[in-house]
Parts: sequence; structure tokens; C-alpha cells
Amino acid sequence: MPPKLPVAGVGAVLTEELVILVDEGDRPVGVAEKLAAHRQGLLHRAFSIFVCNSQGHVMVQRRSPSKYHCGGLWTNTCCSHPRPGEELAAAAQRRLMEEMGFRCPLVELFAFTYRAELDHHLTEYEYDHVFLGVYDGEPRPNPREADAWRWVAPSQLTYELAAMPECFTPWLRICWGRVYQCLGQDSRGVPENSLIAL
Repeated sequence: MPPKLPVAGVGAVLTEELVILVDEGDRPVGVAEKLAAHRQGLLHRAFSIFVCNSQGHVMVQRRSPSKYHCGGLWTNTCCSHPRPGEELAAAAQRRLMEEMGFRCPLVELFAFTYRAELDHHLTEYEYDHVFLGVYDGEPRPNPREADAWRWVAPSQLTYELAAMPECFTPWLRICWGRVYQCLGQDSRGVPENSLIAL
């Protein structure tokens, strides 16, 4: 059984989603209600999933406008936070099904820490574990999570991030270069059917 950790910013509301607060080495130091963690800019554990098909295209989603931050922005296949006591890999599989309606094998590529100021006076400060999966099927997105999705060539996504950064989430803009390197992509590709033309 995991040790009990101090709770930050929960107050009287104990039924909200909790996130795991960590130090700069990803060691747990407490828990906090999710929105409180983002209001206070507390470092917490997170994950970002990138799913590719067998042609090497990446599945991206557009966040639902109703999301508590970054609504309407394009982002990677899935991203979220493990719950206290939940294994990271299990959390990644859970959220991939909850958000996009499918499961696939996932492997962790790397982890990084970033801080970004968001809309609604919120701050993302995350120790973010990046996972990669391969899937050739059709997703079934939860409309409360994502209102659109598409497959995009890595070189095309690189082009769009440079040309229209305001259309993408901060964490995708920050980590994409390293993901691109992990995919072994050649950045000289010419984008076709880009977001700019949609």
C-alpha cells in the first residue's frame, strides 16, 4: 500500500481528481486537487502519449472547447495525470481509452520537466513522461475530451508547429523536437494537406 502523502489545496472538496506532487527527481512529496495544482503552479507527475500508425503518421487530437485549459488547441494523442497509488503505465492505458476509445502497447521514450503559463490564470508545471504506441485502427474520441482528430506526418507537424504555434498546446510545442528525434525522422520532408489549409 502506498504511503499516505500530504494533501495541498484540497480544502473541503475531497472528491475531485487528485494529482501526485513530485520533486525535481519525480519523487512523490504529496498530492493535490488537480485544479488547485494548476492554480498554484505545483510540480506534479504527468504523461503524454504519442500514437503512430504503421505508415509513421502521428495521431493528434483537438482538445474540446469545454476543457479547463487549452480548449480548442491541437495536441498529441492523449495526455493526463496518474492518480495517487496508480502505476504510470496503467494510468496511460486508462486515459488513452477514456479520451480516445482504444488501447495499444505503449513504451516510455523519455521524461522532461516543463513550466508553462496557460489560459484562465493556470500554470502547467509537470514532470512529464512521454509514451509511444503504434495503432492502425480508428479512435472513438470522447467528445468531452477531444472534438477532432487526424493522422499527420511528423514533418508536416513540425512545419505546422513552426508556422502556427498558437494552434497547439505548450507541452506539445516543447517536447515535439525530442519526440521527432526519437522517431528517427528526416526534417527535410515537404508538408502536404497541412492544418493551414484546413
